[in-house]
Amino acid sequence: MGPQPFMSASIELPARAVSGIILIVAAVLAVFAGGIAFGCFVIIGAVAGLREWHRLVNDGKLAPQMFITAISLMTAVALFLASSNLGLALAVISAGAVCTLVWSSSRSQSPVWHAVGTIYLGIPAIALVMLRGAADGAYLLLGILLAVWSADTGALFGGRFIGGPKLVPKLSPNKTWAGFICGTFAAGLVEALFVGLLGGSAIIGLSFGIAIALFGHAGDLFESWVKRRFQAKDSGGLIPGHGGVLDRIDSLLFVAPVCAFLVFLTGLNPFQGASP
Repeated sequence: MGPQPFMSASIELPARAVSGIILIVAAVLAVFAGGIAFGCFVIIGAVAGLREWHRLVNDGKLAPQMFITAISLMTAVALFLASSNLGLALAVISAGAVCTLVWSSSRSQSPVWHAVGTIYLGIPAIALVMLRGAADGAYLLLGILLAVWSADTGALFGGRFIGGPKLVPKLSPNKTWAGFICGTFAAGLVEALFVGLLGGSAIIGLSFGIAIALFGHAGDLFESWVKRRFQAKDSGGLIPGHGGVLDRIDSLLFVAPVCAFLVFLTGLNPFQGASP
């Protein structure tokens, strides 16, 4: 990757705050809009993430593989919105990964890494649309987002004000055990409070929030490992003060499939029986 754009601290902090607020408002509006509007919001974010993924793998240059993966992702989400057929949507994502693998192999361009991008962004995109379609899906998804944001914020403040031993210094030298613990408890408490106020089970909400934080941390570390693997500081520079899209959604990419599994396969829904 080429050199990352420099931004002074005096400019970075206000830019980070403004862009963060805009992203939060857009996400909340999309969640409550639901349906096609939410599906389009997910597709836009996922395709932007795909662009950054392929650029990471392709030494900072636009990769033609993106067009295959983007088409497969958009088709999968659209088919799921139209039919709620999970098997069909996953088949399209799998086909996109295989096509990307074959295309990249013929060009000798990191075939496995390019193909993984289809899975990495595609399955979470479908999971998010699934969660929005669940009972009380808007509140369920909003709670998930609140927990992810709380985990990130708690980890940031815990790391800065407590510090201490590093979590995984070889992958991410700025992450600490204090940040990990603060972020995990922050997500659990925020989710429990949110669910309890809306009439759901605060205990299940607490467990749900802690699970979200743990898998969110894993997603964050995974992206850090990928960036280190390809010698990049940020996944991109699309979001002022935040870096790339992948830098903002890395936690959610691991969290969304896990939450879909908990809700649809184990029945663990903190809003079960509630009337938000």
